[in-house]
Amino acid sequence: MSNPAKSIRIGTMVSASGGKAAERIGQIADMGFESFEPFFWQTTNGQDLADLGKRCVEAIGDRDITISTLGMFGNPLEDNDMDLETLQGWKDCIDNAHHFGATCVAGFTGRIRNRPLTDSLPRYREIWSELAKRAADKGVKIAFENCAMDGNWQTGDWNIAHNPDAWELIFNETPDDHIGLEWEPCHQMVYLIDPIPQIRKWAHKFFHVHGKDATIRWDVIREHGVFGKHPFVFMRTPGFGDTNWTDVISELRLAGWSGSIDIEGWHDPVYRDALEMTGQMHGLNYLKNCRGGEFVTDPQ
Repeated sequence: MSNPAKSIRIGTMVSASGGKAAERIGQIADMGFESFEPFFWQTTNGQDLADLGKRCVEAIGDRDITISTLGMFGNPLEDNDMDLETLQGWKDCIDNAHHFGATCVAGFTGRIRNRPLTDSLPRYREIWSELAKRAADKGVKIAFENCAMDGNWQTGDWNIAHNPDAWELIFNETPDDHIGLEWEPCHQMVYLIDPIPQIRKWAHKFFHVHGKDATIRWDVIREHGVFGKHPFVFMRTPGFGDTNWTDVISELRLAGWSGSIDIEGWHDPVYRDALEMTGQMHGLNYLKNCRGGEFVTDPQ
């Protein structure tokens, strides 16, 4: 993409667990997405990732679309059967990322279940030091999504990389330059953290960005608090939430960041199910407008 205004691409995530990622990419490749993130939930289901990568690239064809990042979401720190499949999935994604044209694999750190966050650090160091070396040998970056998966500092099932205090801890355990974050503002907003200042401090660790937003219902918080029966926040598709993505993208540019913002759908309480792609198309056009660069010729 030669237009410097489009050094930040806008794309979407595509489920890869069910074996239909290449077909799905082919179905939506002409809808205006500039990048895709194929992702697996806990397991690759034994798929041949080299073949899948080639088929995904073939589905894109000669379109100006990239796959910069693969997603592998699960808990690779424990030893249940599915956890072991997740760990193997990380290894397979790292080894085969180049078949997709990807240079990054993203997902959760994993966690020792139902224990305080710091209890996971020794196991984190053991697993991710090894995976970091494997990734370095393949020229691949590792990015942790900043999602708590309903966990907190005291307990949780999936991930420890969900706030800046935890980032400090994990990056001290694995001080590798190629280990960073798959960041999105939503996962900070659901815990009432202002995401904008984070960009100024942490953008050098953002290897991939998810396009997901949140709506905070301050009237509910004022009346019922954050632990009542009424939800005080909704995850939203960009364009429907509270985030000013023009500010987000401006801060990313000021930090020298370039890469893909891939929409993470399937969470919006309104634009879901039959309205999923309606919401995603709105999000795509909204993010492109916030980014700018839709002109055909250089205005100068």
